[in-house]
Amino acid sequence: MDRGGAAMRVLVTVATSAMLMATAMPGAKAQLRQLQQQQFQRQQQLQLQTQTQQQTSTSSGNIVQFKMVVSAGAAKCLPNASANVTIVPGGPVENMSVSLSGLPPATDFDFFVIQVPNAPFGMSWYQGDIETDSNGNGHATFVGRFSIETFVVAPGVAPAPTTFNGPFPSAGSNPATGPIQMYHLGLWFNSPSDATKAGCLGNVTPFNGEHNAGIQVLNTSNFPDLKGPLIQVQ
Repeated sequence: MDRGGAAMRVLVTVATSAMLMATAMPGAKAQLRQLQQQQFQRQQQLQLQTQTQQQTSTSSGNIVQFKMVVSAGAAKCLPNASANVTIVPGGPVENMSVSLSGLPPATDFDFFVIQVPNAPFGMSWYQGDIETDSNGNGHATFVGRFSIETFVVAPGVAPAPTTFNGPFPSAGSNPATGPIQMYHLGLWFNSPSDATKAGCLGNVTPFNGEHNAGIQVLNTSNFPDLKGPLIQVQ
């Protein structure tokens, strides 16, 4: 609603009424001049308020929106799969909203921040699960550092818990690495059986909490490998 414009229209209406009264009432000209001066001052205040609001919106509006596209391995079985992503900066963190469509209904998927969109994927950071509804749509919001500053680092080798012992067992230590920026996103079937049920390949991958996920479904390969969409958030 344009409150400033509405207020101006009211002031113009009042001023017009006052001018008509001035032709019929002696001594009303001084009151009319005073009213016109007040109207002019009020118009200036409203214009200043509008300019300030616009400047505030522009300076704080660093929202980034983009799409995820279907992965090459799922293009035949899920040709209509897609996702819309919105990242809203929140000061020390970002809020990332992910909306899925064109996927199998009532199915669980796993969402990652990754180094490059396609195999071998590079460093990968597990964010959480997104489950689709009966229409194959899903939504989730993640809070974290999803920006030009998103990275992983391992200054040295250290022991790690070997929690899971499936097809991709937990490693007992990490490789040492300098800072690696990660600007891409990927979505995987939570299980190979869900993938085969949807007519996709049943390959096992490590992209879920227990490291026995299905194939990748969506990614951000619509962006260059070294310039994933998270780099836009600054």
